[in-house]
Amino acid sequence: MEEVFMIITIYLLCMFKIIFGPTMGYAAGLSPLVTVIITVAGMMTTVVIFSFLGEQFREKVLRKYIKPKKVFSRRNRRFVKIWRKYGELGVSFLTPILLSPPGGTLIVMALGGSRRKTIGYMLLWGIVWTTLITYTFYYSGDALRDFLRAAP
Repeated sequence: MEEVFMIITIYLLCMFKIIFGPTMGYAAGLSPLVTVIITVAGMMTTVVIFSFLGEQFREKVLRKYIKPKKVFSRRNRRFVKIWRKYGELGVSFLTPILLSPPGGTLIVMALGGSRRKTIGYMLLWGIVWTTLITYTFYYSGDALRDFLRAAP
């Protein structure tokens, strides 16, 4: 029962940031494959929800409680530049490592991205990045822990 609770906790946290999956999966003693599956499932749950409800969320929640910021900020220009050059693929590539699943999905939807492409690309890059991060963490985690223990 305790393992099920841990898996659900990791899944829910991965809905907001994928780094929680590899770190908590390693700490919980889950296998790397199970960790990748849980992490991607959490990320994709958020991507699907925000793909279909993103516009309503933006209209009802964000605009009601958050004051609009400057439209042409340096950060917004970067996103538009990436969008124009790479489209859904570029933003989806950056979402797992730099953005959060809700943030990346909302950006794609706000810039007029296709739901189908967004979900497909997010799945692809979610699997790639999660696998890389998880296996790197799992196989370097022991060495890092040993290094930290040996430090004076």
